[in-house]
Amino acid sequence: MRHQFLGSLAAALFATSAVAAAPMDLSIIDRAVADFTGAEVGQPGGAKLPVDRRLRLSHCQSPLDLQWFGRDQRSIQVACPSAGWRIYVAVDGGAGGSGRFAQQYGETLVKRGENVSILVRGSGFTLTRQGSAVEDGAQGEWIKVRAAGEKTETLRAMVIRPGQVGIELP
Repeated sequence: MRHQFLGSLAAALFATSAVAAAPMDLSIIDRAVADFTGAEVGQPGGAKLPVDRRLRLSHCQSPLDLQWFGRDQRSIQVACPSAGWRIYVAVDGGAGGSGRFAQQYGETLVKRGENVSILVRGSGFTLTRQGSAVEDGAQGEWIKVRAAGEKTETLRAMVIRPGQVGIELP
């Protein structure tokens, strides 16, 4: 009986360590970046390239933490608090170098009825959800948006860039 218990315990520990030793699926990071930016890899506003498949990152047991990085926000920092790693993903500013970096305040970046990514960021977490703009807005303006779904209430979010609005929580 004792050998059977020890054998079961050893098998459970081995299975747990095998999962922990498995590398991170990098396509999860690519998807998180696409959700965060609202654009697919290689599209204006999205990651320039997929995450380098040669990377061997520890599997992340907690939600990924994504945030804009750099003064011009030309990169996204992707971090895993539980595994202790972070990487930076370059973002395509748009065709002809005129992307979100050249946008002027006052210019309408989000139009009423347009599909947008709603970014909610708080202490230690970031959520992204699709929705639609209820009104027009320029960079830095607060507009009403509605999350995708049946009969959702409107929220107020700040226009970050074309197709993306955000809410910062304390």
